[in-house]
Amino acid sequence: MKIICVGMNYAEHNKELNGGTLVKPESPVIFMKPDSAILKGGKPFFIPDFAERFDYEAELVVRISKLGKNIAPRFAHRYYDAVTVGVDITARDMQERFRKEGLPWELCKGFDGSAVLGEFIPVERFAHMQNIRFHLDIDGQTVQRGHTVDMLFGVDELVAYVSQFFMLKTGDLIFTGTPVGVGPLQIGQHVEGFLEGEKVLAFNVG
Repeated sequence: MKIICVGMNYAEHNKELNGGTLVKPESPVIFMKPDSAILKGGKPFFIPDFAERFDYEAELVVRISKLGKNIAPRFAHRYYDAVTVGVDITARDMQERFRKEGLPWELCKGFDGSAVLGEFIPVERFAHMQNIRFHLDIDGQTVQRGHTVDMLFGVDELVAYVSQFFMLKTGDLIFTGTPVGVGPLQIGQHVEGFLEGEKVLAFNVG
């Protein structure tokens, strides 16, 4: 299975990473994580020692439900069956250095445990994919709020775009981007993710 991730897909977070300026790409910014990055079942995330700062990035995660290639946007909704809240954990100081040097992101984005997953909810529970709210709490305080209407590239557009390059298979995951408000994780914190007010994710930071 593949973990496909989308960078800078919310306007305010895009500005957050680009010095206050919105830099909308012509097409989605895509990067990958290996399956060893998955952390689920409420297991703790242990902060590694190869970087100084590890940031949380709450995202809507889409689960692919059948084989698909070169999918038309109008048919994309047929290729996923569930969503959840995930956390794309980023070694931020490494990423900033890699961006300046024009280097790939795999080491700062794809390390073990960097793709935290909540429990999946069937898409039938939601009236429209571009009208879903989610938020992330740390120690009971909300640190990020997202609404899929604010995506620069919507879910169906992402599924269609990615399928031009990769054969999508059952079980593949798409992390669709994070809203504004990313910040560092600290040892001892308790992190919770909510989808339309329902808690779907919880883990401790060690």
